Parts: sequence; C-alpha cells; structure tokens
Amino acid sequence: MSRPSALRAAAPYLCLAGAMVSLSVGTSFAKALFPLVGAQGTSAYRVGFSALVLCLVWRPWRMAMNRSDLVAVVTYGAVMGAMNLCFYMALRTIPMGVAIAIEFTGPLSLALVHARKPVHFAWIALAAAGLGLLLPLGDASLNLDPVGVAYAATAAVFWALYIVAGQRTGHLHGGRSVALGMATAAAVVGPFGVAAAGAALLNPYALGLGLAVAVVSSAVPYSLEMVAMRAISRRSFGVMLSLEPAVGALAGLVVLGEHLVARQWLAIAFVIAASVGTVATDPSRQSAEAPLHD
Repeated sequence: MSRPSALRAAAPYLCLAGAMVSLSVGTSFAKALFPLVGAQGTSAYRVGFSALVLCLVWRPWRMAMNRSDLVAVVTYGAVMGAMNLCFYMALRTIPMGVAIAIEFTGPLSLALVHARKPVHFAWIALAAAGLGLLLPLGDASLNLDPVGVAYAATAAVFWALYIVAGQRTGHLHGGRSVALGMATAAAVVGPFGVAAAGAALLNPYALGLGLAVAVVSSAVPYSLEMVAMRAISRRSFGVMLSLEPAVGALAGLVVLGEHLVARQWLAIAFVIAASVGTVATDPSRQSAEAPLHD
C-alpha cells in the first residue's frame, strides 16, 4: 500500500481517536457547570451552542435532501440529544469513568450483534473484560446511585441507536448532517434545560464556559465521528469506542486529578489492545475507497 493510500486508510481511525479525546476533556470541564445550571442546563448549553457553531460553519440549509433523508437526519439528531441528556443526568450521581463504562454497553452490544468471525468475538471479549475492570465491583458497587445507573444504561441504548442512525446519513454531506442533527438535538434538550435552570442560563460566566464546553465536547468530536462513520464498519466502530472509558479515565487524571489503581490501568491496556486488534482485522480498511468529504 502506498503512503497516501495508507494515510487515507488510517484517517477515519485518527478522526475517531481525536473525537474521543476531545469529548472526554470537554466532559471533564463540563462538570464545573453543574453547580451553576445543573445537568439539564449543561446538556442544553452543550448541544445548543454546538448547533449554533456547526450551523454557522456548515450552513446545512444548503444541503439538498429528500423526505427520507430529512427523516434520517432528524432521527439522528433526536437520538443524539436524548443520549447527551441521559448521560449528563447520570453524571450528577455516579463517577464519569463508571458512567462511560455503563454507557459503552450500547455500542459494545451493537458490535456483538454484527460480529461473525471468532477473532471478532475475541476482541469484543477483551474489550468487555477491560470495561468490567473499570466498573466498581464488590462492596463499592453497592454505593452506586441506582437512578444514575439507570440514566447511564438508558444513554447506552441511545448510543447504540446513535451509531445506527448516524450511518444511515452517511451518503449525505458529513458536516451539514451533523449541524442539522445537532440543531434537532438542541430542540429536544433545550426545553429540559430551560425548565430546570431558568434564568441561570443567562449568567455570563456560565454562558462562556458553556460555549467552550460545547465546542470541545460536541462540535469537534461529533464532526470527527461523522467522518469516521463514513469509512469504518459498524462492528469496528463499536469496538474502537472501547477506548472511550480509558480516554475518560486519563482525562479525569489530568483534568480532575482522579488517580487510577493498578486494576484500572490493566483495564486501559485491555481496551487499547482490543481497539488495535479491531483496526488490524477490519476488512473495510483495505477496501474503502470513498472520499472522506463530499
């Protein structure tokens, strides 16, 4: 494979890795907004400002769509909004690493449904083992708030649906699809934020922090994910996202000073190995020739 071809094949995976780093760092900073506007208000900031930025950049009203395309994009956005809201509601009462690990059962289950060869199941099993090590087992698990766990599990369902819905828009312009989808997400989440936070959403400091969080945790990663979805198989996309809890744990260490125990470092090693194995055995990496941008 020539160097340009190799770079082209690797680009979707690099985009996905960048999306995970940006999302985890942004989510770590987003927790600073909870005392000001609550989880619902933070989620409203995130998708609302992201929609504004993405619409200004991509101008989705210029995208030609038929009725089925519009339904697909609106579905993608609605699922995205519900996923974000449930995840931030979970973060109110359970740790970020645990919330991400629970939420990841959605794409992991999706990867299992589409697995066919023994090697695929091996990588999924390795990722699942790593995620299991990230979860608090034994007596510590009794301290997890059941409402927070329920929100994280609901977010897991929406995450799986988000992957399916996003890939159904893969034939459309990536940036404009994300912009229109994010606008739909804002319409879904906005009323919850206004109802919960009210006039606090107009606080200048909160507005500025909300804008920064939106760019880092939504506008950038969702755009990169849309590029990745266009060239990575559904199974590989699901297992590659097993890096999310590991990246989140590292972001917590750097941003929030959350130190990891040896078991958690072993979990990180497991999920990284599973992701590397997925990339190495993904047949779409050899055959995808479609351009990344329209």
